[in-house]
Amino acid sequence: MAARGNGHSINGQAMAHRGLVLDMRSTEVNHFKLLTVNGVYYVDVSGGALWEDVLKRCVLEFGMAPRSWTDYLSLTVGGTLSNAGVSGQTFRYGPQTSNVTELEVVTGKGDVWICSENENPELFFGVLGGLGQFGVITRARVVLQSAPDMVRWIRVVYSEFDEFTRDAELLVTLPVKGESSFDYVEGFVFVNSDDQVNGWPSVSLDPEHGFEPDYIPPTAGSVLYCLEVALHYNNDNNNLSAVDTVVSRLLGRLEFNRNLKFQVDLSYVDFLLRVKRVEEHAKAIGIWDSPHPWLNMFVSKSDIAEFDREVFKKILKDGIGGPMLVYPVLRSKWDNRTSVMVPDEEIFYLVALLRFTCPNPKALSVETLVAQNHEIIQYCNKRGFDFKLYLPHYKSQEEWKNHFGNQWTRFVEMKACFDPMAILSPGQNIFSRLPQP
Repeated sequence: MAARGNGHSINGQAMAHRGLVLDMRSTEVNHFKLLTVNGVYYVDVSGGALWEDVLKRCVLEFGMAPRSWTDYLSLTVGGTLSNAGVSGQTFRYGPQTSNVTELEVVTGKGDVWICSENENPELFFGVLGGLGQFGVITRARVVLQSAPDMVRWIRVVYSEFDEFTRDAELLVTLPVKGESSFDYVEGFVFVNSDDQVNGWPSVSLDPEHGFEPDYIPPTAGSVLYCLEVALHYNNDNNNLSAVDTVVSRLLGRLEFNRNLKFQVDLSYVDFLLRVKRVEEHAKAIGIWDSPHPWLNMFVSKSDIAEFDREVFKKILKDGIGGPMLVYPVLRSKWDNRTSVMVPDEEIFYLVALLRFTCPNPKALSVETLVAQNHEIIQYCNKRGFDFKLYLPHYKSQEEWKNHFGNQWTRFVEMKACFDPMAILSPGQNIFSRLPQP
């Protein structure tokens, strides 16, 4: 049996050959309740609820919102918690798996468990990032904070990768207390050309403020880099002046191209739903339902410069038909008791190759793009990079053993305890269903 959220798994993990698919969206209204524990606000939501709907209801009804998000919010709560849930807030609050305090889980035995750090902790931490192997998340208790009114969204451009990473790492390591920092930090790679999808036009935030390529230095290479940041604020009197001051001070510490800066102010909800517009456009031009051979990885700080030289600048120098995200996060914000596997270094980078395929006969085939993904993974393995696949997909148990490393034995023991017949999430291809008498 496979639990299917909103159908965004990349390699058919939400399918069950000769089995059952549980439509988790049918459970989305089962839970929605605000509560406080020791002065901290939480919301109990269904595992089948979309994060987009959680956002809208929490802001509208309570003036509050979860702290940690994904970029795209038409994903289910249970789906992202079964993986990690990563976005530009992760450097500060950790992934979504670090922002829940209680789960209701139905195990492979059919038992209903309430679990948390203090109650049934083995199941709680095992299910978080557990790829659906131990149980189906039917309810989650999510940490809330006050929702700001507005966001200043800024993009700045770099021609050199070392300057881009140095500034990104500076922003994610600024102390939380004391001086203010940005509330969101991401980045992406784009092609140094006028390609509408992969190049300069993909950077500007305001159609009236286009990208001026004349400001690109002649020493720039085949790709350029964009650091994307955002600052939250409220519609108080004189607050815009304070926002200007904080933004000016923070940007003043960075080494970006001063002539290639883009910014807009928009509501907090509109900012978090920014990818919704991409979805609507993709549906309008008929590519939303085409295959998406994405590759998501965590790459250690020590290896990211070589990754840039060999992957971004060579293998992917012509773009991928979609965003190429790359930005740093901090390992100390991740709870190592969960099932999520990440590199060993304190600073590591999310690399997300979010490919869109299109019916254009000149476009690369899906098979070619998948082969390119394998080429990148093989290069990282050959060079001994400290990396892990995010939203992993492997075809053999030996590969899964390598993925989990010294956590593999624990993972197997958890499976035997909570899903001994290997009923759950067969599409992950981790465990084989044992023949039953």
